[in-house]
Amino acid sequence: MNEVVDENMNLGDGASPYSPPDAYNPPKVDDEVPYEELHPFLQNLTDEHKEVLDRLTEFEETLVMMEQGKVDREIDKRLQKFFEYFDEELRTHNLREEKIFFRILSEKMNKDGDHSKGMDEFNSIDVLEDEHAKFLQMAAVTFNLFALFSRIPDERSRIIVLDAAITESRSFAELLRVHIFREETIIFTYAHRNFSDEEFAKL
Repeated sequence: MNEVVDENMNLGDGASPYSPPDAYNPPKVDDEVPYEELHPFLQNLTDEHKEVLDRLTEFEETLVMMEQGKVDREIDKRLQKFFEYFDEELRTHNLREEKIFFRILSEKMNKDGDHSKGMDEFNSIDVLEDEHAKFLQMAAVTFNLFALFSRIPDERSRIIVLDAAITESRSFAELLRVHIFREETIIFTYAHRNFSDEEFAKL
C-alpha cells in the first residue's frame, strides 16, 4: 500500500525532510560564549581558526581569478602557498584537537549521555573526526587536480580538469567553513560549560 507523505511533517525543532536545518543555524545550540570568556586553550584554537578562514578566503579569491581566465605564475604561487599552509599548519591543528581535546570531549559526552541512542553510540566528536578525514581527502584531490591541469597539453581536457578542480575546491572550502562553525558554536561552548579546571589543565 502506498503511503502519502505529509510534506509538512516536522521532525522537531522546525526541521523536516523537505526543510532541513541550515548548517549555519543548527536547531539546538547553546548560547555562544564570547571569545573573552573562553578558556585560553579554546581561545588559542579560535585564533587558529581565524587564520584558517583568512587563508581559505584567499584560496577562494584565487578560484575566482582562475574562473575569470587568469592562470599564470601568480596563481601557481597562490595555490602553492595555500596547500603548503594546509599541509603544515592545518594538519597540525587537527592532530592537536584529535590527540587529547577530542578524546577527553568524547569520553565526557558519552559519560553524560550526550550521544546517539541507537545500538552504535556515536557523538558529535565522531562526526568532527570524520570531517577531518574527509577534508584531508578533498584537499588531496584538489591538489592533484590542479597539478594534473598544469601538465595536460590538450586545451579542452585542461578546461574539464580545471572545472573539476574548482568545483571540488568549493565543496572542500564549504565543508571546512561549516566544520569550524560547528566546533566553535557547539563543541567549544560544550567544553566551556562542562570542563573543570583540572580537565582544562590536561590540555
